Amino acid sequence: MNTGGPWLHSERKSATDSMSRARWPSLIVGFSWLFLLLWFVSICAAQRTHPTESQVESAYLYNFGKFVKWPPDRVAGTDSLQICLLGQDPFGVVLDSTVAGEKIAGRAISVRRISAIADSSSCSILFISSSEETRLHAILASAELSEVLTVSNIPRFVERGGTIGFVMQQDRIRFEVNRAAAAQAHLTLSSELLKVASRVINKPMRNGEP
Repeated sequence: MNTGGPWLHSERKSATDSMSRARWPSLIVGFSWLFLLLWFVSICAAQRTHPTESQVESAYLYNFGKFVKWPPDRVAGTDSLQICLLGQDPFGVVLDSTVAGEKIAGRAISVRRISAIADSSSCSILFISSSEETRLHAILASAELSEVLTVSNIPRFVERGGTIGFVMQQDRIRFEVNRAAAAQAHLTLSSELLKVASRVINKPMRNGEP
């Protein structure tokens, strides 16, 4: 016996469709978190196989670009995402080979070596070599105006106003994040990225700080 008629079947289908749509946001978040977790686990596993420091940091530099959003006018009209190295290059060909043929959000990844912060206007990610530590404050001030993601292995980098700093913990390379520095450069960091950082601080860079 049909106790509901066509309207009940339609109502049940509509409720099922609504429940399916409601699950999509949580599924997207879940897949995003899973992807980031797998990325982080793969880097940790790679470290156990004793790759070089340059190989691990190169992998991080490439993947950071997947979890950072730049202002729309900063990326408009560009078909590549530039990773720039300022100062003495610690990577050699390792970084170039890591990003070769890769894309992020449809943008090809390129690597550029620069000797002056004034040349970083087209950079999306700026790795600041330890050779530039003596002029770090001036570099960070300029990078903030250029809305570039700053990364370095200089000691206390995030505390001194950098956005992402590499640190060594238990013989593994991890990274710390300064959310205030990212906000000052108008960058949006994915919550998934913050979850796997070894430390997250909120310390804006002020004039005159070392």
